[in-house]
Amino acid sequence: MANKAIKYRLYPTTEQAVMFAKTFGCCRKVYNLMLADKIESYKTTGKFVTVTPAKYKKDYPYLKEVDSLALANKQMNLQAAFRNCFSKKRKKKNGFPKYKSAKHSRKSYTTNNQKGTVAIFDNNIKLPKIGKVKAVIHRMPEENWLIKSATISQESDGKYYASVLFEFDNPVNTYVADRTNAIGLDYASDGLYVDNNGNVGTNHKYYRESYNKLAKAQRKLSRMQGSKKHETKSNNYIKQLRKVNKIHRHISNQRLDNLHKISTKIANLYDVVCVESLNMKSMSNKDFGNGKATLDNGYGMFLSMLEYKLSERNKYLVKVDKWFPSSQICHCCGEVHPEMKNLTIRTIKCDCGLTISRDQNAAINIMREGLRILNESFAVA
Repeated sequence: MANKAIKYRLYPTTEQAVMFAKTFGCCRKVYNLMLADKIESYKTTGKFVTVTPAKYKKDYPYLKEVDSLALANKQMNLQAAFRNCFSKKRKKKNGFPKYKSAKHSRKSYTTNNQKGTVAIFDNNIKLPKIGKVKAVIHRMPEENWLIKSATISQESDGKYYASVLFEFDNPVNTYVADRTNAIGLDYASDGLYVDNNGNVGTNHKYYRESYNKLAKAQRKLSRMQGSKKHETKSNNYIKQLRKVNKIHRHISNQRLDNLHKISTKIANLYDVVCVESLNMKSMSNKDFGNGKATLDNGYGMFLSMLEYKLSERNKYLVKVDKWFPSSQICHCCGEVHPEMKNLTIRTIKCDCGLTISRDQNAAINIMREGLRILNESFAVA
């Protein structure tokens, strides 16, 4: 069995939007109440007590107005947070669960499909306690796809979305990848990547393109009542904040759309894609001096898109170690050029007569190293 989610844009009525807001608030309330009881029980007994949302419905009658499955999923989320915190294999980011803030927490909830309580029609989506919500159904699921759940969210610009999760039998992919049909990609802060043929990924810098418009909107926001700490936010401040968030969302949508198009094109053309395993978070810090350009590229998202799209097609994404000196090795004779550690040198000149862009040379070396790693893995298997 396989799972896939499709995200739809929702256009709720005023009454439906109010119901969404109630559900968001009740989910946050239940999560905080359960967390508080767990902490209190640990202080008194030394153990975390098991609590359910039903415990609070008597003291807080408004919890009965919203979808009970949304509240139950918050209980599961809290349990998962405790498991991740106390797991032996926990990651550094999995700390002790924190209370959900009314101002800063993400507005979303998840409901499960029970005998058709969640359904998709031509121009709307049916949801429990909400009814049929107008939606843009840009893609209909296949006949054998079963709806498992739906996650309703409201973004910072005020728009509503429903991410519907489907379950279906995973079709057998008989495609056999051609390991000679390969491409190497070297990360470039100006252009996303350069491939082994010298082609640049994209010429767009969406944040830079909207910078003046965003700066003007933020400057206007900073002069309104509510911009200072602990100051009451005026209605005009909230309206302007929504405009600022709308610009941010527009930039994000442009970037995602471009990355999806580029990654799909590469996944369709090539059977093996070789890249470097870079730490994008470290590369975006202030010591490198190009943090905005790095984050504007979205290279980490691009690699994630490539990974799942190639996997769906029975193709390969090979990651070369980030310490592999791809920029220092001449791809013709193999001579190492330590001077290429200086990033200001953009062209490699070798004694063998080769003169080529450092990015294209690195991409060629990444492709060769990636193919070597892939062939070795097949030899071992």
